[in-house]
Amino acid sequence: MEDEINGDYVEKSLGRGIKGGVAIGAFDKATLQLVGAITARKLGLKVFDHVLSGLIIGVHPEHQRKGIGRRLFLDFLEHIQSERTDVLRVELIARESYSRQIEFYESVGFRREGLFERRIRRSDGTFEADVPMGWIKPEL
Repeated sequence: MEDEINGDYVEKSLGRGIKGGVAIGAFDKATLQLVGAITARKLGLKVFDHVLSGLIIGVHPEHQRKGIGRRLFLDFLEHIQSERTDVLRVELIARESYSRQIEFYESVGFRREGLFERRIRRSDGTFEADVPMGWIKPEL
């Protein structure tokens, strides 16, 4: 829910990305304030050591529709390709109703990998599915 995305949530997400994962921020040139970020974390088990999961991206509403999210994603994936030889896969989960975001994720190289039925409980008590998506590092 929108009211859950507060400073504490952002700080914890960035912290998890910094500790073994990846965290990249976008800052306003004039104010130097954080206006967007993308993070993903390691799962902590050796069998998943090649995976970044729990990907979260957010752009402040006043800065949306300016290409910041796309730039964050492209910088994130470029960093993984050039600097993170340990990472071969990135995972994210998108709400089924967020078709625009799913199309965006597909445009930067993620693929749909199934459906988690009745995973999201909406405020009105109804349910919707989550769409797990994955990006596999291209072989060089």
